[in-house]
Amino acid sequence: MAVVHSSGRSRVVRRGGLWVVLLALTVVFLAPLLFMLSTSFKGTEEATTLPISWIPRQVEGSAYSTLLRSVNTPVFRWFGNSLVAGLANSALIVAVDAAAAYALARMQFRGKKVVTALVIGTIFVPGFVFLVPNFLIVGKLGWLDSLAAIIVPSAGGAFGVFFLRQFFLSLPKEFEESAALDGAGPWQTFFRIVLPNSRPALATLGVLSFLTNWNDFLWPVYVLFSPKHLTLPAGLSTLQGAATTNYPLIMAGAVVASVPVLVLFVIAQRQIVESVAQSGVKG
Repeated sequence: MAVVHSSGRSRVVRRGGLWVVLLALTVVFLAPLLFMLSTSFKGTEEATTLPISWIPRQVEGSAYSTLLRSVNTPVFRWFGNSLVAGLANSALIVAVDAAAAYALARMQFRGKKVVTALVIGTIFVPGFVFLVPNFLIVGKLGWLDSLAAIIVPSAGGAFGVFFLRQFFLSLPKEFEESAALDGAGPWQTFFRIVLPNSRPALATLGVLSFLTNWNDFLWPVYVLFSPKHLTLPAGLSTLQGAATTNYPLIMAGAVVASVPVLVLFVIAQRQIVESVAQSGVKG
C-alpha cells in the first residue's frame, strides 16, 4: 500500500512540475506581446520613462489614431498588399511543391536520389545568398516595385517539397494502387486520391508559407520602392524616425501586424501539429 501511495505522490509531483514549467514558458512567450500591447496605449513620455510600467498610467489611443488616419502611413493599403501577396504566394507554393513532392515520393525516374538530395541540400543554404540573384532575375522580368516580386520567387521552396514528400511517403500505397486498377492515370490519382488525403499537410504548408511571406522584411525592402506598394513590415519600418523614436506608434503598428498572425495560428494549430507528426512517420 505504501508503494502505491508513493507512486501516486510522485506522479502528482511530476505533473505539478510539468505545469510549473509550462506556466513559466507561457509567461516568457506572452510577456513581450503583453508589453507591446501595453506600450501601444501609452503616451510618448510614459513609454520612455523609467522604471518601465506594464500597465499604462493613462490609457491613450493617439498612436492608433495617427497610424490609421495619417496620409503618410497608409496602413490599410500595406495590410491589403501583405494579404494579397501572402495568399497568392502560399497558394503558388502549395501548388508547385505538391507536384514536385509527389514526383519525388512516388514516381521512379533516373537520378531521383540525386535530385532529392540536391533539393534537400538547398534547405541548408542561407537565404541571403539568393538576394542578389533573385534581384537580378526580378529586374530582368520587370517585376521590381510590384507584388509579383514578392509572390513568385519563393514559389519553389525546398522546405515545402521536403515536407510534403515526407507526408506523401506516409500515405498507404493501397489507395493509389486501387485507383490504378480502376484505370486512373498519375494525374487523376494525384488530384483525386493523394491531395484529398493530404489536406492537413497542404493546409499546414499554406499557413507556414503565408506567415513567412507576411513577416518578411528584408526582401520587400529590396524590391519595393513606392510607399503605395509596400507590404506591412516594410511600411511599418518607415515609422522609425532618424532622430527620435515614437515607441507607442511603432508598438501600435506591431500590434496591427501581429493580430492576423496570431488568429491564423490559433485556427490552424491543430492541423499543423497533426501534419508535422504524420510527415515524420517514414521516409
